[in-house]
Parts: sequence; structure tokens; C-alpha cells
Amino acid sequence: MKPIGNILIWLSTCAVLASATPDVRLKDIAQVYGARGNQLIGYGLVVGLEGTGDSKGTLFTTQSVANMLQRFGISVPAGQMKVKNIAAVIVTADLPPFAKEGSRIDVIVSSIGDARSLQGGTLLQTPLMGADGNVYAVAQGPISVGGFGASSGGSSQQKNHLTVGRIPAGAIVEREVPASVVKDNSVLITLNTPDFTTAARVASAIRQKFPQTLPRALDASTVRVDLSGEDREDVVTLIASLQEVTVQPDVPARVVINERTGTVVLGGNVTLSPAAVAHGNLTVRIEAKPQVSQPAPLSGGTTAITTRRDVKVTEQAERLTALPEAVTVDQLVKALNTLGVSPRDLMSILQALRAAGALHAEVEVQ
Repeated sequence: MKPIGNILIWLSTCAVLASATPDVRLKDIAQVYGARGNQLIGYGLVVGLEGTGDSKGTLFTTQSVANMLQRFGISVPAGQMKVKNIAAVIVTADLPPFAKEGSRIDVIVSSIGDARSLQGGTLLQTPLMGADGNVYAVAQGPISVGGFGASSGGSSQQKNHLTVGRIPAGAIVEREVPASVVKDNSVLITLNTPDFTTAARVASAIRQKFPQTLPRALDASTVRVDLSGEDREDVVTLIASLQEVTVQPDVPARVVINERTGTVVLGGNVTLSPAAVAHGNLTVRIEAKPQVSQPAPLSGGTTAITTRRDVKVTEQAERLTALPEAVTVDQLVKALNTLGVSPRDLMSILQALRAAGALHAEVEVQ
């Protein structure tokens, strides 16, 4: 058996947070209400592929190419087209707050047909729309895939994902989104993770440096800051100063388990009451062995090959292990190390300890 501490190192899939929460800038844990981005989406075509585009069976690609050629005065039936060098894609982008006309933003291009690769392709001019149906940006340009692929004679070699690419600064903003951070002569600061304790600490920290703003926490995620006469004239400077205020966020006791990757994260405030654990390993093994069935002489039967399956169930005997009380993460890790189980088994043990009331933390399974 390997101690849990060793397993955390060689798997690189477990992380343990420090128990002391450092002071962080307000801009790293909160944002100003009204200063938000918007998601954009569009449908387009990528041309110039080296035979890795959509097949003839992708009907929406051939129809899209036929519609595009129609706008250039060329009429070609969609059913008679071959589009191996063209792929239909969905283009997405995030329009940041206060983006002005003429600004450039990054876009992500994703294949929606059966194209094998977008490597070497160029996105044709694609309007990007917001949730209201209006066009806010237009994207176009060569795609950077960040990988490569090659095939010959039935063999292929591929690195990274080839059907999704990126165009840095590939879209031009054509329409601005109106945004305002001042509401009723005040600025609202919203926490990324709502928490009553953190909201109260934010209001207190701002009050110490800017008492004239009369900050107060409205709820678990919102802190209101009033604008005085001077601050009203220069809101940008006030917000920049507020974002540099440091505060110690309150972190809830939480254990996060990702069963897909085997990752276990223990929060710094997780504690353990005395408990006893016995964890058994149940192994089910199925083996399939081919065997020859030979008929008796003069029976008229034929020789046949059949499969014999053997099923074995093994359960290892485990002893009951006592876990001492742990009030810090270090003590908790040492206590769990005494069990000598793998991260997969650790997930089940943590959930069982939580159900027994010995683990004082939320258990979040992803």
C-alpha cells in the first residue's frame, strides 16, 4: 500500500490548500456592477483546408457554399458540390465591457460538421451576434490550431485537438454595448463568490480607507459605495482605488471531489472529529478463454471453438483504523495517511466520514 501523501505527489491530482487565507485585492474577488462582458456567436465557413474539410454528406456545408456563391453571381446546385477544402464552423467570442468600435477581440472557431482538421484554413467574414440578435462584431482571418495531424496508408499521427482553432484579434467590434457603473449616485461591488462574512469584511476595509463613501453590505454578494461630491466627478479614479483595497475572504470548509480525474481538494478550514474507518477492496475479475469443442467419433458433429468465462470475486480483509481528531489540514492529511488508500478509495472514505458527522465540511462531487 502507498501512503496517501505519496499518491498525491505521483498522481499530481490531489491538492491541499493552506490553512491561512492571504489578503487579496478587491479586484480579484469582486467586480463592479454594470461592467460585464457579453457573449457573441456566429456561423461561418473555413476555406483553404488540405482535403480535411466536411464530406459531401454534410448538407448544411454544401448549401452554405452554394448560398455564398449565389451572392457572387455564381449558381451551382448544392447537391453537385464537393467541399473537402471547406468546413462549416461556429465562431464564438467574448465582447469585453467598454469595448469601442474598431477594437479587436479574439475568436474561437469550432467545426460542426465532420471535418478532420481546421489546420491551414481561413475563416471567411462572419458576423457575430449577441443574445438580442444584433451584430456587434465581424470575424475573419487565418486560424491557429496549435497542433498537427498527418495520415498515410491507414496510419495517422495527431497532436492536440485539430477541429477547434483560435484567431487572435480576429474580430473587429462594429457596435458598442452601452454600460454604466453608476446607479443612483453609488457604485455596487458584487462578489464573485457570495458570502456574508466576506461582504462584511469588504465594507469594513473600504470604510477604513474611504470613510466618505459610506460603504455597506446589502446582501451576501453586494456592497454599496456612495459617491461624494469629489468622487462623483472622477468615478474611474475612485473605482481604481477601491479595486486595490485588500481584504481577507472567508473560505468555507469544503471538500471537492472530481471522480472523472481522481482529483481531491481539501479546503483549509476542513476539520475531522475522532472516527474509526475500515475500508475493504472488492475485486471482480472476469477471464475469457477460448477452447475447442471436439465432437465424438461418428457423431456427425463438427469441431467448434467456444469461449469459457471464469468469474472470480476477491475481497481483501481490512482492519478497523482509528482516526484521531484533526483541527488543521496538516493533521487531517496525516490522519488520512494512516489508512494507506488510493485517491479513488479516499473519495468514498471522505463521503462516508461526512455522512457519519466526523468530517466537518461540505462535500462537492463534480
